[in-house]
Amino acid sequence: MANIEEKIEQLVQAKINELGYELYDVEYVKEGKEYFLRIFIDTDKGIDLNDCEKVNNGIMDLLDEADYIKESYFLEISSPGIERKIRKEKHFDMAMGEAIEVNLYKAMDKKKVIDGVLTGYDEDNIIMTYENDEISIPRKDISHIKIKYDWENS
Repeated sequence: MANIEEKIEQLVQAKINELGYELYDVEYVKEGKEYFLRIFIDTDKGIDLNDCEKVNNGIMDLLDEADYIKESYFLEISSPGIERKIRKEKHFDMAMGEAIEVNLYKAMDKKKVIDGVLTGYDEDNIIMTYENDEISIPRKDISHIKIKYDWENS
């Protein structure tokens, strides 16, 4: 599915930029029997419903004409949110020094969720400060990573 995501990202990138937004990410997933194409946009001022509608209207014809997705799907345009997923190199660059939550496929030190601060990454590993130690986690062992927002002290 990543191939479809990459194609769609290339297809809509310029239009989204032209409308005044940054394309944060594209996700194409199957949940139950339904397919979802999720396009995450961002700006310095944040995203509201009007922004999502503007982008939706701006890219619908592009998606229909390209016809990359043959099955029926739901298009969702939204903000990546405060606790945004970290999937791409640009996301890692933006998250350097930030608190993150790493979810693992299998437990490491009896934990499947590790909170820390992102201090580095490469193609194979992420490096983070965890309980005052710097640890390296193989990316193949990670189900997903997101920014960890401190809801209690905000």
